[in-house]
This record gives sequence, structure tokens and C-alpha cells, in this order.
Amino acid sequence: MSDLPGIVITGASGRMGRMLVQTVADSPRARLIGATVRPGHDWVGHDVGAAMGGADLGVTVTDDPLEIVAQSHAVIDFTTPQATVEMATLTAQARVVHVIGTTGFDDSHLKKLEAAARHAVIVRAGNMSLGVNLLTQMTKRVAAALDDDFDIEIVEAHHNQKVDAPSGTALMLGEAAADGRDVALGSVRDRAREGHTGKRERGHIGFSAIRGGDIVGEHDVIFAAAGERIVLRHVATDRAIFARGALKAALWGQGRPPGSHDMLDVLGLGDN
Repeated sequence: MSDLPGIVITGASGRMGRMLVQTVADSPRARLIGATVRPGHDWVGHDVGAAMGGADLGVTVTDDPLEIVAQSHAVIDFTTPQATVEMATLTAQARVVHVIGTTGFDDSHLKKLEAAARHAVIVRAGNMSLGVNLLTQMTKRVAAALDDDFDIEIVEAHHNQKVDAPSGTALMLGEAAADGRDVALGSVRDRAREGHTGKRERGHIGFSAIRGGDIVGEHDVIFAAAGERIVLRHVATDRAIFARGALKAALWGQGRPPGSHDMLDVLGLGDN
């Protein structure tokens, strides 16, 4: 049992954190060795299983990740951009795999993650599910096959607690569509529209975000032309698919040299 990779979950008290804790604890391929929360959180000092309302898991929650990260083989991180960047400093120093499901990064955050990837394996993806990553590949291929007569719109829906928009998955799909057309997303991206916006620009990629209830995640990529539409869709009904994908990424990264990867690499669909 002690030979299994030891996994640390950051943000353990959050919606995804709890799911990740349970997924790793139940896995026959990994060990849960650490759970972290923000400084001063009520869970600090308690067994993470008990804090979640279940049986003890033998792991005490901490708000100081330094020691536990140094003992780990991988960290799975669905937190905030700033917290993730700070954690990347620790994972780079410890040379452990850092799986990142956090979204909402800006350019300065991404540069710091790129620097960390020179010292450790980083797997970062806007979505960890197999289905979404297949959808990404399909989006790229369809975009490449169709010309600008087909407008591209990406519509995403999530629960009412999500704090960033558009979702990381929607942006990942937008990047795939832009790649398929050999353009930079930043040059053709249309953000949310309101008021007198004028007609739609040919070749642009539009984004719309819906927030409500407990929607786990829904993503539509719409290719719309005169007289026809193609709609590629993924619907997530269980957050466990993201946790299982993240654990798969953590295990995949074991023994690999430092570098930056995404879930396409983990699934054998990427270029790396």
C-alpha cells in the first residue's frame, strides 16, 4: 500500500475538493496523504473524512502545505488562480506532479506556471473529462473543415456558485476552434453581447454563459450557416467525472520529465 503514489488535495473543503478527496481515498491505485484548506479554516486539525461528515480517513487537514507537499507524489488543485500559482512554487521545489483544474488565470499567472513547469510536471486543463477532451478534438476538426460561412458560437452553463465566465472549458473549446481555423482566439473572440452591438463579424467566435441552480456543466459548440447548423454538445451530470480524470492525470505524470501538459496528452490525443 505504501508503494502507491501519495496524493494531496488542495481546497479540500470545496465542492470539487470533497469529490477529489473521496475519489482518491477510494482508489486502489493511489493513497490520500494530505488535504489542505485556506488559512484559519474550521477544518484545520480535523480528520478530512470526519470534516466531510463521514468516517475518518486518517488524514488531518492542514492550512500549511509545505511539509505534506514535500512528502507527496502529486497535488491535485481545483482552487483559485492565486492559490494555484503559490502552490506551483511548492510543487516545483518538491518536483511533484501538479494537476490543475483551476480556471480564470490571467497572463501573469500563466507565465508563472510556465516557469514552474521547467522543474515539475504540470497537467493543466479547463476540463478533466474524457468526453470534453474528445469534444475539443472534434471542434478543432470541424472548424478546420468548415469555412467562415459557418459562424461559431460557444454556449456554456454552470451552477450558480461558479465565479468565472466563460468557463475554462468554453475557452478551451474556443481555442480548439481557432486552432482549426489557424487563427489566434484573441483576435476573433466575441465576448458577451449587450445593447446595439452591430452585426456579427464574419469569422469571429462568440461566447455565452448561463449560471443557475446546480448545473454541473453543459457545453455546446454551434456551427451556424445559412440553412443549417451543426451542434456539438457535452453534458456533465456528475462531478465525479472530473475527479476521476484528475486522478488519471496525477498517475500519468509519475516518472515523466518536467513539462507542461493537458488532458489530451494524458489521453494520448495530444502532440506531446
